[in-house]
Amino acid sequence: MPVALKLDKAILPKLPHHLLNDVMDQIRIFVENIIISSGVHGSAVPILRHTLLAVVTILLAFLAERFCRFVIIPILLKVVKRTEAKWDDILFDYKVMRTACRIIPALVIWQLMPLVFYQFPIVQDMLARLCAVYLTVMTTLLVVSIINRLQYLDSKPGSSRSQYLKSFCGVLRILFIFIAVIIVIAILIDRSPMTLLAGLGATSAILMLVFQDTINGLVAGIRLTSNDMIHIGDRITVPGAFVDGTVIDITLTTVKVRQADNTITTVPPITLVSGMFQNWNGVQDMNGQRVKKMIYFDVRSIRVADDELKQRLITKGYVKEDDMKGDIINMAIFRHYMEHYLSKRDDVNNQMPLLVHQLEATQNGVPVELYFFLRTKDFIPHEHAMSDILEHVYAYAQEFGLKVYAQTPNQ
Repeated sequence: MPVALKLDKAILPKLPHHLLNDVMDQIRIFVENIIISSGVHGSAVPILRHTLLAVVTILLAFLAERFCRFVIIPILLKVVKRTEAKWDDILFDYKVMRTACRIIPALVIWQLMPLVFYQFPIVQDMLARLCAVYLTVMTTLLVVSIINRLQYLDSKPGSSRSQYLKSFCGVLRILFIFIAVIIVIAILIDRSPMTLLAGLGATSAILMLVFQDTINGLVAGIRLTSNDMIHIGDRITVPGAFVDGTVIDITLTTVKVRQADNTITTVPPITLVSGMFQNWNGVQDMNGQRVKKMIYFDVRSIRVADDELKQRLITKGYVKEDDMKGDIINMAIFRHYMEHYLSKRDDVNNQMPLLVHQLEATQNGVPVELYFFLRTKDFIPHEHAMSDILEHVYAYAQEFGLKVYAQTPNQ
């Protein structure tokens, strides 16, 4: 045993005098003493020593991760829950802390592996680089996890503040991932990260050309959310793009829209920013959704109402007798009747503009426009109510001696 101790003191380099090195030094001496005491001598001693110390290092890293996961994290979660602030509950949840625990084993290996392979500089350098790459990747994942939690700080999902925060988090994620990639490459090729960043300046024009669409999409996504142009839950219509549905997700590079048939359409933000689209969100802030429909009547059916027509309309209660005095056109009677009919419907908001008027005649007949607002804003009830009104027009127009225009094959 004394021979072994003397051998260790002779071959071991002087290490920094802090606790971690002292502990590892004692473990190394203890392991080598056990190997020599077991009868192993010669070149086999360093091999077994390095193998056993590597196993001990991995075991310590594993125990450190378990201690952090099952002891430190529960304590921190209890402390976070007892605070009155809400931001710490969002930022420091279990997933974020679990990601932080994955850094601990790499830190242990980073400190201990150089002490294990101090006689092999190549192995020591290779392990140091691998640990550095792993630490960079896991630190980036930790930062990205925290950034992902930032978007939940706003308690009103879909608001302009929430969308702006989400876009800002997207930019931060891309920035940190880009920096992490530069650092990893610098570690692998043994160069300074600042040297690589300086070298990127010369190739920036090529990168901008290659990633032109991506950069334009990012800028458009930021403009879309920062200018409060669209929110989750808005119904939008993009003319010419067959997009008419509800926005379900907004990112820096895509806008997902759920169509009426429940299909999901992905629209690039640059399409919405550079082009034209309708946002029906303003309808929700009003007391009704506008309806503007035209019905074409045959010009040959428009005439002065005779006594028979007047009497029939009075008898059926469509008009009042006082309104039938003098010469009056059947089209005018029908327009007043439709205005009265619309104003009496419960689903029509008569406090908003309501008008039934005639437009300039066309080759397809004389158009009469119905302009009013329906109280219901949901898609299906709105369509049903509008269909009921149009069907009423088609059915009762003949009572007033009017004919809806229909083009015959020889016309």
